[in-house]
Amino acid sequence: MSSGKSLEIAFEQNSFPVSEDQRQEILKDPGFGKKFTDHMLLIHYNEEKGWHNAHIKPYGNISLDPAVCVFHYGQEIFEGLKAYKAKDGRILLFRPEANAKRFINSAKRMAMAPLPEDYFLQAVHEFVKIEKNWIPDQSVGTLYLRPFMIASTPYLGVKASPDYLFMLIASPAGSYFSKGAKPVTVWISEHYTRAAPGGTGEAKCGGNYAASLLAQQEATKNNCDQLVFLDAGEHKWIEEMGGMNIFFVMDDGSLLTPPLGGTILPGVTRNSIITLAKEKGITVREERYSAEQWIKDIELGKIREVFACGTAAVVTPIGFVKNKEGEYQIHDGNPGKLTQEIHKMLVDIQYGNATDTHQWIQEVK
Repeated sequence: MSSGKSLEIAFEQNSFPVSEDQRQEILKDPGFGKKFTDHMLLIHYNEEKGWHNAHIKPYGNISLDPAVCVFHYGQEIFEGLKAYKAKDGRILLFRPEANAKRFINSAKRMAMAPLPEDYFLQAVHEFVKIEKNWIPDQSVGTLYLRPFMIASTPYLGVKASPDYLFMLIASPAGSYFSKGAKPVTVWISEHYTRAAPGGTGEAKCGGNYAASLLAQQEATKNNCDQLVFLDAGEHKWIEEMGGMNIFFVMDDGSLLTPPLGGTILPGVTRNSIITLAKEKGITVREERYSAEQWIKDIELGKIREVFACGTAAVVTPIGFVKNKEGEYQIHDGNPGKLTQEIHKMLVDIQYGNATDTHQWIQEVK
């Protein structure tokens, strides 16, 4: 864990925790984001005191004034990361400092008070240490961690809040998609856009996801699991999916992924895959790629595989793509060889089953 600033974090034990039998039953098949651990962490901020009153308390409702800024102007950001249980029982975190840095960048874009990286890491480590019994075995899944921050000043003027509340909750997690590791079908959204240049696309804020929900409903109506957004200017270039980055495996063995440029979330998993692929000798191209060309390349057999990636879903194969013109099968519609290899490389590092040459893993002690 990074050394530097630290907070004194008070702890209040939950007097009515979930029973051991109930917890074990939950951990057999936790789903995703459905059940939560016994505690939550809170840190307050105001312009005079800075970050203060850090404490872990029983999980439960919080009380907010109806006028707090988050309800009216959407000053809110969040992160997603996981805690893993190694075969030898060690509790591991994967690149939490990358999440801490992105949390800072998101805060700056939303005119919020940045939580120092050391505070973020300390909060995650201490919280996971307390909730470690909620981490499923490797065969089941992980403990998904959701740090988030909201503007907490009760004020209706349109300006940045002087007060913020940082919170951390956790949920045992299995597969993100109901299909598990099976290939998903995606819908190309031609009418809705996720972000525009100069907007909040590279910040992990709730508004970006709220803006994706109507497009996701359109995808669902067309029997698709997820959607692919195009750029806001020309409605031509592939950007990212509803909550994940996207990669294309070309017939020459290279990887292609849309370039970051302010409208795409800089995914930690995306960055990790690019690093691992290059070390494997794979050419990685961060280039613009149009939806029209994607369909042509599928029809010409120039696309071998396509996969999505993100913290929650890790690596998810895409077997079919749909648009208003029809449905197109990617290669044979099954998970591709490289997709499976990259998934295994990444997961082996995350669970401590492979040598961590990048120092990406932090052990919770």
